[in-house]
Amino acid sequence: MGGKNVIGVAGMPGAGKSLVTRTAKEIGLSVIIMGDVVREEVTKRGLSLTAENVGGVMLKLREEEGHAVVAKRCIPKIENARDVVVVDGLRSLYEVEEYKRHFPSFLTIAVHAAPETRFQRLFSRKRSDDPQGWESFCQRDTRELSVGLGNVIATADYMIINEGPKIETEKQIHNLLRGVAEK
Repeated sequence: MGGKNVIGVAGMPGAGKSLVTRTAKEIGLSVIIMGDVVREEVTKRGLSLTAENVGGVMLKLREEEGHAVVAKRCIPKIENARDVVVVDGLRSLYEVEEYKRHFPSFLTIAVHAAPETRFQRLFSRKRSDDPQGWESFCQRDTRELSVGLGNVIATADYMIINEGPKIETEKQIHNLLRGVAEK
């Protein structure tokens, strides 16, 4: 317990968390995606991977097993990974606390982008659980904020604003991850 550098990533849907995970992989860090745990559970329950099902199962899991359930399910994956691990998809301070209990040097990075920017990104990537229109986008934001995502973003150790050219944001992420990984 404790010897790993673990970096948690938080951000609203479409903010650019995948830029962080892609950059982390490029520099040789391990990456664990918390949303994969929820998507696995959706499939296990025999449901299709729609935004409604993924969001509903996310809330149901927390109701059934506690606010930190997804983090708890990720901890064994983190323990089996290399020394520096990036965990994408923090949603609540309960999860942050759970990770800090297991990995005392746990740090958080928040990625931020404006709602219109995020909507355009999500709409154009067309993943099965992405919103189909502005109303479903707003509903998803509300659901994400209801579990405490805004608190994680507000208290993050580092903040990346992802509004400018992608290459600039990637450079900023690369430098940040390198610096944190070397601590």
